[in-house]
Amino acid sequence: MMMLKTLLITSLLGWVKCQESQSMTSEEKTVIRDQIIEMFDHAYGSYMKYAYPADELMPLSCRGRVRGLEPNRGDIDDSLGKFSLTLIDTLDTLVVLNKLDEFEDAVRKAVKDVRLDNDVVVSVFETNIRVLGGLLGAHVMADLLRQRGDRMQWYQDELLHMAKELGHRLLPAFNTTSGLPYPKVNLRYGVLNPLSRTGTESDTCTACAGTMILEFAALSRMSGESVFEEHARKAMDVLWDRRQRGSDLVGTVINIHNGEWVRRDSGVGAGIDSYYEYLMKAYILLGDNVFLERFNIHYSAIMKYISQPPLLLNVHMHNPTVSVRSWMDSLLAFFPGLQVLRGDLKPAIETHEMLYQVTKQHKFLPEAFTTEFRVHWGQHLLRPEFAESTYYLYKATGDPYYLRVGQSIVEKLNAYARVPCGFAAVQDVRTGAHEDRMDSFFLAEMFKYLYLLFSEKSQLPIDIDDYIFTTEAHLLPVSLSTTKPPCKSNITETVPVSQEEDLFTHSCPSTETLFPNNPSFAKTIRDSYKYLTGVGRAFRPLPVREIELPLHDNGMEPVEFLKSMGISLTPLNELSAGDTGNLKEHKGVYRVKLVAEVSQTAEEEVVPHVVQLISPPFLGRTVLTAGPAKFGMDLSKQEHGVKGSIVKASPYTACGPIDNTVELKGRIALALRGDCMFAAKARRLQEAGAIGIIFIDHREGSNSEETPLFQMVGDGDSTEDITLALVFLFSREGAVLTAALEEHHNVDVLLLPKERQLGHDKTEKHVGMNIKLRLAEEGELEEGAARGPTLEFVLEKDEVLLQEEELGEERQSQQQQFCAKATENDRTEPCSADSSQTPNSGPNTNP
Repeated sequence: MMMLKTLLITSLLGWVKCQESQSMTSEEKTVIRDQIIEMFDHAYGSYMKYAYPADELMPLSCRGRVRGLEPNRGDIDDSLGKFSLTLIDTLDTLVVLNKLDEFEDAVRKAVKDVRLDNDVVVSVFETNIRVLGGLLGAHVMADLLRQRGDRMQWYQDELLHMAKELGHRLLPAFNTTSGLPYPKVNLRYGVLNPLSRTGTESDTCTACAGTMILEFAALSRMSGESVFEEHARKAMDVLWDRRQRGSDLVGTVINIHNGEWVRRDSGVGAGIDSYYEYLMKAYILLGDNVFLERFNIHYSAIMKYISQPPLLLNVHMHNPTVSVRSWMDSLLAFFPGLQVLRGDLKPAIETHEMLYQVTKQHKFLPEAFTTEFRVHWGQHLLRPEFAESTYYLYKATGDPYYLRVGQSIVEKLNAYARVPCGFAAVQDVRTGAHEDRMDSFFLAEMFKYLYLLFSEKSQLPIDIDDYIFTTEAHLLPVSLSTTKPPCKSNITETVPVSQEEDLFTHSCPSTETLFPNNPSFAKTIRDSYKYLTGVGRAFRPLPVREIELPLHDNGMEPVEFLKSMGISLTPLNELSAGDTGNLKEHKGVYRVKLVAEVSQTAEEEVVPHVVQLISPPFLGRTVLTAGPAKFGMDLSKQEHGVKGSIVKASPYTACGPIDNTVELKGRIALALRGDCMFAAKARRLQEAGAIGIIFIDHREGSNSEETPLFQMVGDGDSTEDITLALVFLFSREGAVLTAALEEHHNVDVLLLPKERQLGHDKTEKHVGMNIKLRLAEEGELEEGAARGPTLEFVLEKDEVLLQEEELGEERQSQQQQFCAKATENDRTEPCSADSSQTPNSGPNTNP
């Protein structure tokens, strides 16, 4: 009895300790908040010291990134407009972090130094959310401080005037027949001017067109010029009108001239994300019910088709029951925060916990990861979306668990991203290698959400509840809808659409309504996903089970078959009698049958291709092994392959506008792997007139002898438009080719499958096994319901039997028995208790 009391007390103390470790004292929060301030000072101070007035800091090089002076990175550089991007993007963060002196100094710098009439082509989307949003948020803060009377008395709305100028410089992008904006604009020359170097684009992403309404409407309300809000509303109208009426989903890329969908995959991540966010937040900021109604209809569709808790998977907008890819991108990490605004806390908690488990496995959220939580794209750009959702969930639940999540973000940033001149993006979370970039959103968003997470309202210089966050975390006052009336002819009409309403369709979230008298509701939901990725799972020995092995299994060795399932085997006689006694003590195991249908399928193989140098002096004697692509021209169907002269693409990565289209026309392009998808490179080079592409690996030293060939894949969307020949060379083979080009200048090559070139017979295809498991009713096999060779897994209360049955044939009269017991590696070790086995008996490997 005394021992039982001791156990109960110990358990209770352990529970109390667990609860205490989850909570966080005000002293702890102060320490972390001070740590965040120090980190911000390091990042912002490094930018001001080493980079300003450049747009961004290169933290590894300790210098500024100036567009045109650094190697072209393609579309990534469209954020840079020679307008001190990081300074503008950081202005209102300085106020939130109570750095008011630094804010006033930074505003003076912006007013004095920043020019917006530069002859540079920029992204309309990025410039809107980062620069226009930054100017508006900073103006709101400056105006507030001026009204308080203790600082900024010199301020005369200069930032608002700059915002209005920038708004007018972005307006030419909306000069389309549909009302959807061009994706790019020249700040000085607009879009259609011959000097603009843009205006040829025909497509834009849904988020690019649908993430204008907050900034443009705020600019209209503050300046009194309705034109901005009118254009932003028109773009939202078009996207709404072009939704798929059957599913109420939108696609990812749309034609800006005719409104037709170019990419029809639908999700909540990259390409669409902030369109949904801005529908909800436009209602909050502007008080217009139209936006809420549209959001609710879209949200119902998302939860019906895209949400597969805890996953959020892209589907085809016209056939939404089918997932179009098996990976997720890190931008969808914002969605739990949006679900909190909607009041739908349960799926928000589920998805956030899944994301947290992924960060625990990989230190950061990879740019993309599979449904099995493996790395798909290893990059981590210091994105703030996970921190954003963590902040929203803490505000909604008050659960200190989310403070611990925030603490882990802070610690990992310091441990794995901090460098002497700031914080550097991670090139690959698997290796920890850094990338020489610190995007402006790191200062605009990450530090804002982290500081707010660990701050009480009384510790902030502003009442944060008076503001809505834009997608770049800039602050716009929610009073805008009442203090600044809407401009004339600005009310968007909509056709009422019937929808199923729920508790929070027209009201704010309430944890007491959702989870009455249950303060631990969030933990209850999280616990189901605690060990989703396998990280942190405590080891628990599994009970010993018996397995009766089949002696016939359609040509596959039974022992090897079980080994392939992670089960290792030992003859029955090697198990001590003492171990078998535990079998009978295990309780709570119920009888169930799993029927495994075994079928043979051809295993997909990678067909080697070659790049054969055929011009003098090579004359076909130099042959380089290459990998094929799953898209583009099928070279196996080209009788003589594809022949042409090779030319290096410029830029070499082919991730930006192609500069040497004249040289590439009718030739085979060389392009370096990296920075963007194979499909994106292929489309650019095909448009430039190339007839084929040889991609060369950017990893130094890679070669076909030591690295298995792989097939290049597209970007998850349709690649039917790509029709040119594509092959891939590892670095060492690519060096041979580029050296030949440098030495001889004119090199002709032939691209074709290797077996055709060398005259080899087709290799025999490997045979794999597909195993389908289904639950069968007890006695089903005896009734003859299953057909063909089957494996029957019978889970008894005291034992597990695995036996093969051939319907219509007699069972094997003799079968060897083995038992599998769990080891510390969660694999199985054979054991048994059959005393009838002879000492030398073992598995029959020749059935």
